[in-house]
Amino acid sequence: MKLGFAILSVLTMGIAWGRPATAQGTTLTWTVDGMQREALVFAPQAPTGSVKRPLIFAFHGHGGNAQVASRRMRFQELWPEAIVVYPQGLPTPSPKDPNGLRSGWQKEAGQLGDRDLKFVDAILLTLRKDYGVDAARVYAAGFSNGAAFSYLLWAERAKDFAGFGIGAGALSPSTQLREPRPALVVAGETDPVLPFEKQQAALQAARQVDQATGAGQSCGPLCTFYPSTVQAPVLAILHPGGHVFRPQDAQAMVSFFQNISKNSGK
Repeated sequence: MKLGFAILSVLTMGIAWGRPATAQGTTLTWTVDGMQREALVFAPQAPTGSVKRPLIFAFHGHGGNAQVASRRMRFQELWPEAIVVYPQGLPTPSPKDPNGLRSGWQKEAGQLGDRDLKFVDAILLTLRKDYGVDAARVYAAGFSNGAAFSYLLWAERAKDFAGFGIGAGALSPSTQLREPRPALVVAGETDPVLPFEKQQAALQAARQVDQATGAGQSCGPLCTFYPSTVQAPVLAILHPGGHVFRPQDAQAMVSFFQNISKNSGK
């Protein structure tokens, strides 16, 4: 397993942003349970032919949007050979937004009619049909509420994903991870929005289901790699900052995803 070395290189050598984006992305629309949904899609310009491409879902936080997420996460620049989709959330109630005025994602199965799980199902169906997606290399990444939704995808749609990238996220009490999947978890020790303890609890749940509960191996000053007995390693980056998605977090997630697939045994 070369994951530890790959992430260590990111953390110690700085950010390599890849070539500049050559397009602004394409907004696609779906109708899901009578609601119009949108996502911003970045796809390699060259025809794929028989070549299958990796796919990254990237979910914004509560109050965010797909356009801003694409500029902050920049997965399309970091991995230009991949298809990257930034779905747009819908108005969603939360403890700090009880009237649901801002966009976000469901956090539990059955909530809001499973509108967002169904949305991801619809996106996958379209991209597999029209964009040449490699079914063994589909990943989900998210920040804050988007990270909580990524955990929900792990719990409810694990069969569709090869791995997960979690930035400042926690598990809802009813969400149970059942199938092992490689995961990279980033958490800020001074997070004023989502208590670090809740993020740690989610990390422990991930390690438990991934059978990665042994002693970790250092992969940098803030990075710990937890080998898995079922080939589903967990990598934790615990930094002293707050509720942020840092540029190096995106690079670390891409490096992590590039080293895992459902067929590789990694």
